Amino acid sequence: MRADFYPLQMLLFTVSGWVNRHQQDVIAYLVEENRVLKEQLKGRRLRLTDGQRRRLAAQAKRLGRQALNRVATIVTPDTLMRWHRRLIALKWTYEAKRVGRPGLMKAIAQLIVRMAQENSGWGYCRIQGELKGLGHRVAPSTIAKVLKENGIQPAPDRPSSWRSFLEAHWGEVAGIDFFTTEVWTVQGLVTYYVLFVIDLRTRRVHFAGATPHPGELFMVQIARNLTDSVDGFLTGHRFLICDRDAKFTARFRLMLEAAGVQVILTPRQAPNCNAYAERFVLSIKAECLRRMIFFGESSLRRALHAYLDHYHTERTTRGSATRSLTAEIASPRERFAAASGWVAS
Repeated sequence: MRADFYPLQMLLFTVSGWVNRHQQDVIAYLVEENRVLKEQLKGRRLRLTDGQRRRLAAQAKRLGRQALNRVATIVTPDTLMRWHRRLIALKWTYEAKRVGRPGLMKAIAQLIVRMAQENSGWGYCRIQGELKGLGHRVAPSTIAKVLKENGIQPAPDRPSSWRSFLEAHWGEVAGIDFFTTEVWTVQGLVTYYVLFVIDLRTRRVHFAGATPHPGELFMVQIARNLTDSVDGFLTGHRFLICDRDAKFTARFRLMLEAAGVQVILTPRQAPNCNAYAERFVLSIKAECLRRMIFFGESSLRRALHAYLDHYHTERTTRGSATRSLTAEIASPRERFAAASGWVAS
């Protein structure tokens, strides 16, 4: 029996020796190939992904440190073993329950940043007081930390944004402009020039007048009406934006400046410099003027005032959202009458 199996054992030893030599040759070739590839890097650091590190670490654990010392060429054996230990640590890592004081809500942090950006003079204590009024209790140190993380300086050194600066002065600025429409009269089709003024803060509009001949006398009377001390639309305004149209005569501008309203002329061919007035012209033409035929000046005036009522009380705009402008339309005389209980006859 033993003599019968002796040739078979020799055959198995021979085949296993050949396979072992073949595997050694393959390993030697792969090691040499890795050395060549590493030389191509010329000293540059090899960037591996997490998946590649995991695969190398898993194979490195099977070989052991002694075998790694012979075959590892891309990274050192210590690096491979460190990756393997990290892989095991990640396997047994669970999400820890937070213990201690909870972090600040993201919404409150955004509110703190918004308050600081829109109010450059507000310090930590002022922001703390405003948050307390909204039902949020936040420490001044926390507010300081949030502002520091967002790159916002303390109140004395905090720069004021253009948005805050313009919003602070918006109520003193108004815009004025003309738009034209065609009216059928006994003389035929006549072009009427309609003059309006718009308050930039509230977007409320005042029709100053309409005429087919906007001469100097017409503009002088408009200046008197707008700067009237009792119910003039420009009462409380310091700046008036208008273009360089010849209809805005020098006498018109002098009368406004004498009443304390500084006229700001826009650059030539720059309608965006009086954008709110231009946008109102687009609205009234698209929603009213292009949908009607006017017979006489009286029909034009009725349509203009009807649209103005709709614009102030019903139509929503981006500037006023869904807020009604009715409370802002009243003239100084009407506001005084409402406050004192006096009723005009």
